[in-house]
Amino acid sequence: MKNNSSRARVFRLTAVSALLGVGLWSNPVLSASQDQALQIHNRLTGTIPSESVLLDMAEDIDDGDPAAAAYTAMQNDAFYNVTLKNLATPWTNEEQDVFAPLNDYSATVIGMVRDDMDFRQLLTSNILYSGDVSGLPSYNTGNNDHYEALEAGGYSLQDNLVQQNQSSLNGLPADATAGVLTSRAAAKAFFSAGTNRAMFRFTMLNHLCRDMEQVQDTSRSPDRIRRDVSRSPGGDSRVFQNNCIGCHSGMDPMAQAFAYYDYVYDADNDPTGETGSLDYNTAGDLDPETSSRVKAKNLINGANFPHGFIIPDDSWANYWREGPNMHLGWSASLPGSGNGTKSLGEELSNSRAFAVCQVTKVFRQVCLREPEDATDRARIETITDDFSNTGYQLKQVYADSAVYCAGD
Repeated sequence: MKNNSSRARVFRLTAVSALLGVGLWSNPVLSASQDQALQIHNRLTGTIPSESVLLDMAEDIDDGDPAAAAYTAMQNDAFYNVTLKNLATPWTNEEQDVFAPLNDYSATVIGMVRDDMDFRQLLTSNILYSGDVSGLPSYNTGNNDHYEALEAGGYSLQDNLVQQNQSSLNGLPADATAGVLTSRAAAKAFFSAGTNRAMFRFTMLNHLCRDMEQVQDTSRSPDRIRRDVSRSPGGDSRVFQNNCIGCHSGMDPMAQAFAYYDYVYDADNDPTGETGSLDYNTAGDLDPETSSRVKAKNLINGANFPHGFIIPDDSWANYWREGPNMHLGWSASLPGSGNGTKSLGEELSNSRAFAVCQVTKVFRQVCLREPEDATDRARIETITDDFSNTGYQLKQVYADSAVYCAGD
């Protein structure tokens, strides 16, 4: 038994009491398959199933197909409105606040999981999901009213999300879209002010489960570190050589993919950017400060080190394909360089680290604990292999994790 076995026993007693309280059961003793079905349903939805659903799930388990029972549980609205929203919402803001409102980022995660889409498309595709409910405010590039109204109305996200062409909603050229990376919510959180490095950092944190400290590598070339990074912080060049270079030598060449993006808002009257919008320089658009497509924010604080790299365009390169970070498992079928956010999203989402990260996050959420031992870690590797080899469908990960942990 794992360390949450007491919680599981309490849930079983509470669930059986609830079933008895509404007259569904005359016998308080559940069969082994019914008990497993009850646990799977709770792991996936946080709710107690109806009698008919529980019996259907138990029958699948008796037939040797507990995964089918898990898929039955995932037909419950709570899986979409609560479980998936809680998974995705912290990815949409720097504070990693699970209580943030529904937005185009989190709705897109939920819709993609519902539709069994290849989850790698989360960082590459020309799609967003919006609500298909009469009377809702329309999708607006300048606010989040559409999604907040959808959530406030208590509508089923399983039944009322529709896939949209992202370009038709936010006006980006198709080749400038990159799934949730170019959603309004991501732009508000990670393209707002700064130098757009936040978008890279939080994409790594949210989707490869690595923060910058975990990927430091001082052996990479510093040739594309920008001018705003001092080479002698506090007058000591050793700080740069032993610390700063570790993150920036890998991050700056990849964050260059975001050179043409910004989040525009009135900082004086709307300091949190609630009514701001994503802005992108298309071919022919020139930033008045750079006289190129590159947004001026990418060239700020140039006097810190005038001989540093000046971004000329949105070409990027992955220096981490060599050195210790090669173990993130980069795809040999990709070149490791390109132009723009879409191709960078493809590089990141095709890594082994991306797949392991999604599986680990789901495992934590469903099993209510970290992987604890060699058995858990081996199971995560197996689930990751299945996830990678059968179309990157996240519902399968939820099913496999719930079945594994139902006996805890």
